[in-house]
Amino acid sequence: MGSFFIMAVLEKGSKKLLNAWAFYDWANSVYTLTIASSIFPIFYSALFINSTSEIKTVWAFGFEFKSTALITFVTAFTFLVVALTSPILSGIADYVGNKKNFLKFFCYVGSIGCIGLYWFDITPDKIHLSLLFYFMGLIGYWGSLVFYNSYLPDIAFPEQQDSISAKGFSLGYIGSVLLLVLNLAMVMFPSFFFIEANENETASQVAMKISFVTVGIWWALFSQYSFYWLPKGASTGHKVTKAIIFNGFKELKLVWKQLKQNLRLKRYLYAFFVFSMAVQTIMLIAVYFGEEEIAWGDDEAKTFGLIGSILIIQLVAVLGAFLTSRASSKYGNIKTLIVINFIWMALCFYAYFMVSPIQFYIAAGFVGLVMGGVQSLARSTYSKFLPETEDTTSYFSFYDVAEKIGIVIGMVVFAFIDQITGSMRNGILFLFVFFLAGILLLLRVPKNASQDV
Repeated sequence: MGSFFIMAVLEKGSKKLLNAWAFYDWANSVYTLTIASSIFPIFYSALFINSTSEIKTVWAFGFEFKSTALITFVTAFTFLVVALTSPILSGIADYVGNKKNFLKFFCYVGSIGCIGLYWFDITPDKIHLSLLFYFMGLIGYWGSLVFYNSYLPDIAFPEQQDSISAKGFSLGYIGSVLLLVLNLAMVMFPSFFFIEANENETASQVAMKISFVTVGIWWALFSQYSFYWLPKGASTGHKVTKAIIFNGFKELKLVWKQLKQNLRLKRYLYAFFVFSMAVQTIMLIAVYFGEEEIAWGDDEAKTFGLIGSILIIQLVAVLGAFLTSRASSKYGNIKTLIVINFIWMALCFYAYFMVSPIQFYIAAGFVGLVMGGVQSLARSTYSKFLPETEDTTSYFSFYDVAEKIGIVIGMVVFAFIDQITGSMRNGILFLFVFFLAGILLLLRVPKNASQDV
């Protein structure tokens, strides 16, 4: 037992420990690509294929929702829960020293949620349990990220953090694309995998349900390597008190007071809050939009086209991140972000009018181009604007909560417009306003002669 304990404890900065941390990205990134971004939205939309009315609706929580509005509202609610609980949970985890247990908890909640999607059904007696599984997958992913990201300064020295963070992103990208390709093959050629239709579903729909199970198993299984090597955290033996529970919010309040004294950082944060809510909303609803608003011809072409567009976005995002990095180093972060926001504005206007698959592919290419760099550039710009302080964790906690609240607002506004007008096109067009406001706010960020950003 003693030798096992020694073997399982690695020094900070060791290659094995860094790789174990990065490997969690390989484990959990399959959720975002297969469930959040591609196959689940296609499956969800397919459930309404026999709808007699032009606008697909579903009864839930005592109301009749447009199908896409319902899933958007549930997504927004999940992000609200994450935004409100993450400061509490991260504060408790740091205080009592059991960060790994929290990471495991959210991982397993998310994994079970993904597997539970196998039984997803929109009938009145099953819709609420189905949405609970969807909620579990989403909160499991984002909840685990809070603790996964907070491990970085614990396992890596400052000079190692950029490279190992990039390695995690790369592993996540490779792993998620590998599983998506397998899932795509299952959906397109179910007979090859001995998947058959049943009385209610086509073979492809059954294959989609099986793909949800593969995500849950992949996530839980590959996480074990990270769980084995990551440190638990020093156990303090302290009891969790009311003061500890709300300590995270006190820290956020303190950061907000400090931000008021830093005009440059405050104005940048306003701009980020506005344009980020639009960016995140588009990325979360893109496949639902493509399924509902694009004339694919038949279901097989739709499935292949939508997943193909997701792969296009993933591939182009790598190029986009590189070009954004080069542009920011040459022209400055703020100028680059302004140009990226102009491109997003043009995409909103373009999306309102697009109807054909080729138009959707073109949009996917441009989304990948600007998506690949806007998030990393937004975060690095925020980092550059931070005052000299050792408490960067509190500042980034504030940043993350602001981002989540922005997502909630963006998703709710989009879902409301979609529900009221009956068209996702109107919601997309309205996001144009957020990008315009983001540009105007970025133009108000003061320049600092001593720092070329």
